Formats: sequence, C-alpha cells, structure tokens
Amino acid sequence: MSEQAGKIVEQDLGVADVVVVDYGLGNLRSVTRGLERAGASVTVTDDVDSIRDADGVVLPGVGAFGEGMENAGPFRETLRDVAASETPLFGICLGMQMLLTSSEEAEREGQGDVTGLDLIPGTNERFAEDRNVPHMGWNELDVRRDHPLVDGVDGEHAYFVHSYYAVPDDEHAVVATTDYGEDFASVVANDDGTVFGTQFHPEKSGETGLRILRNFVDICADA
Repeated sequence: MSEQAGKIVEQDLGVADVVVVDYGLGNLRSVTRGLERAGASVTVTDDVDSIRDADGVVLPGVGAFGEGMENAGPFRETLRDVAASETPLFGICLGMQMLLTSSEEAEREGQGDVTGLDLIPGTNERFAEDRNVPHMGWNELDVRRDHPLVDGVDGEHAYFVHSYYAVPDDEHAVVATTDYGEDFASVVANDDGTVFGTQFHPEKSGETGLRILRNFVDICADA
C-alpha cells in the first residue's frame, strides 16, 4: 500500500490520539472502552503536557460540582489552554457542567461560590421540586442546531443520570435538548464549536452513544 493510500485509510478511520483527564472522578474505564470502540487511541492521564499535546481531550465526571472543581483545580489552566488552542474538549455529565461558570449545587451543599471553567458562560440549575431527582434513564435527544458531535442522532435516545442541568447564558450554546417535564440542554457547545459537552453518558448509551463518540473522534482527527 502506498504512503498516500495509508493516509487516506487513517483519515477514513478517524484515528486520533485522545486523552481522558484523570482528576479522581468519573468512570474512566467505560469512557476509555467507548472511545477505543469509536476508533481513538486513548490515554488516561493526569500529566498536563500529555493533555496539551492530545488531538482531543475528554473531561468525564460523576459526582458533585464542588468536588469536581476542587479535584480539577490543578488542571484549570491546562484545560483553558486546550480550549484556547481550539483542540476539541469534550465534557461528559459532570464534566459538561464543569464547562460552565457556576452551579446551584455548590450553594445547596454549603460549599459556597464555586467557579467552574467558564468556557461556556452559564450556570447549572436543579430540577424543579415536582420532578423525580435524579433524572435517570433513557430520554430523547432533540437536536436544535448543527454541530458535528450530533450528526445522525436527532430523535435517538441516550442514558441520563443527573439532578442538575446546564443553563447557558447564550441560547446559541444549546445544541440539543431533552424533555424532562421541561426542555433542558442535553448537549452544549461554545461559539467556536470546539468546546462541547453532553449531559448524558455516551459510553452508556448504546449505538447512539457510540455514534456520538465516533463523531468526536472524527472531529479530533480533522482538527
């Protein structure tokens, strides 16, 4: 096979070097397996140089906003550098909420004013008292605007586990919504489209989630 043909095959496969940030929270194993199935070469690391050098960065997360930001504190500037370089940065569940500016969760838990990464200005709000919390299970994705992350998933279902949801300051940051008694942002992205997140867990969302992870790997390969 010629060198040129080899390059074409690699591009078609969407191969990219993706780093999953290990900051002490998140289901790293299942995220890694999902990304590998999607065609990525995956490194789980807390090394800031490796994070900066990756083709794409994933910020997973399970747990509370305050704890997440405390653990991610040493990586705050690195993640902001990644965003400034336009390297794709993908937040999952709590990781998506951490992309925003603040969260009501920290206030409710007596953790005071906790500042998020502020890469997508906005806050995270708790579901209304008449909703069962946490919101858990499969729900439909309603794509509101074009973004390569959500190619081919409009109307499909994904798996959610969360009590808070993102409310970006700019409505344009909302890529997809989901109905849980009210429409909430289930996929968000910044103006450049290089920082984005899903409230649901793509690694637990079957073929829909795999499609999203493949879309992410393709974004990284093209960046």
